[in-house]
Amino acid sequence: MRTFTNIRVMDIALLVLAGLCMLVGIAGCIIPGLPGTPVAYLGLWIAQATERVDFSWRMLLVWGVVTVVVSVLDYVVPAWGTKKFGGTRFGVWGSTIGVFVGLFFGAAGVVIGPLAGAVLGELLGGKAVAEAFRAGWGSFVGLLCGTVLKLVCCGLMTVALIQAIW
Repeated sequence: MRTFTNIRVMDIALLVLAGLCMLVGIAGCIIPGLPGTPVAYLGLWIAQATERVDFSWRMLLVWGVVTVVVSVLDYVVPAWGTKKFGGTRFGVWGSTIGVFVGLFFGAAGVVIGPLAGAVLGELLGGKAVAEAFRAGWGSFVGLLCGTVLKLVCCGLMTVALIQAIW
């Protein structure tokens, strides 16, 4: 068990900054505009710059790949949910456009954007209102799955940081 008696002031500052990155990363999984997973990943690199933490390069590379995949999936999963709930290409395109348009309208826009986009896309594609709303619901479910995926990823990065410090 290592002790904190021989830790440098700069290491303390970097570890505090890494911890803040983890907290901002977790918050960014829910709050629009904050890139949660990339910020948490940055926290791992900041911690790596200390004498206290020594992550393997393989671990940092794996987390980097996971971060990219999760970030891409965050935009893809609502469209996938639309498709799984019976949406057509109109709903998928509407959901995808809704994700990006929703970013400009804060938290409500991030939730409503893909849902409204999928519904509007399906209605423009000639679907009945009930079918269009089912596709929109699928987009919402996809959004929730993406959020959970980001939270799990950031949570595991936080655990890895805490383990490396202790």
